[in-house]
Amino acid sequence: MNRRAPWALVLPALVALAFLVLPVAGLLVRAPWSTLGTRLAQPEILDALRLSVVCATLATVVCLFLGVPLAWVLARVSFPGRRLVRALVTVPLVLPPVVGGVALLLALGRNGLVGQWLYRWFGVSLPFTTAGVVVAEAFVALPFLVISVEGALRAADLRYEDAAATLGASRWTTFRRVTLPLIAPGIGAGAVLCWARALGEFGATITFAGNFPGRTQTMPLAVYLALENDPQAAIVLSLVLLAVSVVVLAGLRGRWTS
Repeated sequence: MNRRAPWALVLPALVALAFLVLPVAGLLVRAPWSTLGTRLAQPEILDALRLSVVCATLATVVCLFLGVPLAWVLARVSFPGRRLVRALVTVPLVLPPVVGGVALLLALGRNGLVGQWLYRWFGVSLPFTTAGVVVAEAFVALPFLVISVEGALRAADLRYEDAAATLGASRWTTFRRVTLPLIAPGIGAGAVLCWARALGEFGATITFAGNFPGRTQTMPLAVYLALENDPQAAIVLSLVLLAVSVVVLAGLRGRWTS
């Protein structure tokens, strides 16, 4: 039975939709479409684009290397404090990014809890370097991967793993040959979300790595700087980030609507 929707719900829904759509529409309307190609070819914009893509990709690799095992432990191993560990994993999702940057400085800075030993023993200093950008982006993006992969692991049919164990496969062999293929879509979705989040990271990056052109200035930081000097360049960079967001949403649409 098709009932008419009450205006008490429809009107706030329309306001909410307008609230979400109008800023994007404003960005598209004010975009310098006639000079878009020229502006994208500017050296400072190309540097920001290159650095953003490289750092986001490296951060995603770090998250895959660390996040998949962590998700497996949370999904497959029972141990005291598992709920606490799961809560700690999700902290960067709700932590203000600037606070995350401060925390990274206190932990990995030259005088930090771990950073002081990295500097004394190996001469490694992460803050205000390109490596620092990768670390900051991995910190904020890792929970997206862990949550996605853990969900895929919990949804996977354990009978396949049990069958492999019955046939004599070790835990590691079962993970490589059975579990990974089963959860590959979840890993892929998590990696895409992780990469997109790393690409758009601002607060933790500017706090932990600074804003140095060609070294730590990623696209979000370039947008922030360009707003003061060249608003048109800021719009162009924003369009690039918007296009990435649309591509990510389109790629993950099947997982959300299935």
